[in-house]
Amino acid sequence: MADQTEFVTSTASQRLRALDALRGFDMFWIVGAEDIVHSLDKVSHTGFAHFLAGQLTHQDWEGVAFYDLIFPLFVFIVGVSLVFSLTKIVEQSGRAAALRRIFWRSALLYLIGLFYYGGFAGGFERIRLLGVLQRIALCYFFAGIAFCTFKLRGLIATCAALLVGYWALMSFVPIRDISLEKKNLERLAVQAGTTNAIVLYRNTTNWVTGKFDEGRNLANHIDLQYLLWRKWDGAYDPEGLLSTLPAIATCLLGAFAGLFMRKRDVPERKKVAWLLGAGAGGVAIGFLWGLQFPVVKKIWTSSYVLVAGGYSCVFLAVFYQIIEIWKFQKWALPFVWIGMNPITIYLVHNMVDLNALANRLIGGPIKASFGAYAEMVVTVVILGFSILIVRLLYRRKIFLRL
Repeated sequence: MADQTEFVTSTASQRLRALDALRGFDMFWIVGAEDIVHSLDKVSHTGFAHFLAGQLTHQDWEGVAFYDLIFPLFVFIVGVSLVFSLTKIVEQSGRAAALRRIFWRSALLYLIGLFYYGGFAGGFERIRLLGVLQRIALCYFFAGIAFCTFKLRGLIATCAALLVGYWALMSFVPIRDISLEKKNLERLAVQAGTTNAIVLYRNTTNWVTGKFDEGRNLANHIDLQYLLWRKWDGAYDPEGLLSTLPAIATCLLGAFAGLFMRKRDVPERKKVAWLLGAGAGGVAIGFLWGLQFPVVKKIWTSSYVLVAGGYSCVFLAVFYQIIEIWKFQKWALPFVWIGMNPITIYLVHNMVDLNALANRLIGGPIKASFGAYAEMVVTVVILGFSILIVRLLYRRKIFLRL
């Protein structure tokens, strides 16, 4: 770790507000803004609102919309943040203290993820071992351990090995020639007289390689065989076992950006230029790689890592330029409030019925008075509740973040 200080400043006395604001901007769409856009699109269904609604909808499989960049942007930001936080801990308290922090924060977030998806309420078979929060926890854990263990060259080699290794596994390891999509399994179940997906899978005797279709790829097939209990898509999970490997690489890309942001010998404006250039290069190389290894979020392909990482670099550069260099900061305050408590507001937004609360406040005749825009007004109130919650937490210095 001592060798890495050649690449970073020796102190971290000031938080990078641009990073907090970017994290909040990322979460802003999840905690209500997307619902406002979709509500507006239901009213007009034309023009810019319809375009935005399309961008705030996940691609069915291959390709990327803006909404497909939100999750990897958060993982990327985790990587940037761990550089600032762990470097400070190592300098002040030593590597062992940093490793303890990594372990306990990862374990806590993983357990929160289990609770978020229902915990033990439905019995063991309904436990979702891997989900969004669990993936963030695993990425933070392994990227943090790597950051505290390897020099810069080792981190680069680890990231490259994850991306190339995942591509090689997905491209060259044989799989049974069967699609695990629900509709196909239902069709096969009728023919075979059983709904057991494992039995249907093992009844297939043909083998193929280099397949990346939904349900017909190595990552999905490994989930069927080895991922226990509940899987989001029936036989497999978009946050599955094998696709966690390239997700860790996304976090490492963020760590590289963090290391670069802390360089002492690069002027601030050049940092922005380099981030923009790296972002454009990542997007270009990712889409080029996507000609052979498609850009797919649901299996987190290596090409998708580069595309999403490239866009993440661009977002970071833009926010850094506006907030840290131009010092235009007041507009970003709501984003900072959200960005300082992203996990908290994510849990509140998804586990508390804010819609019912909003309807208690402006439902009935008040809601009806807005006519076609009634649903949109409710979503605005929900977003307002979310921002109010994080503002109160911010003022009381209560934070839950990585």
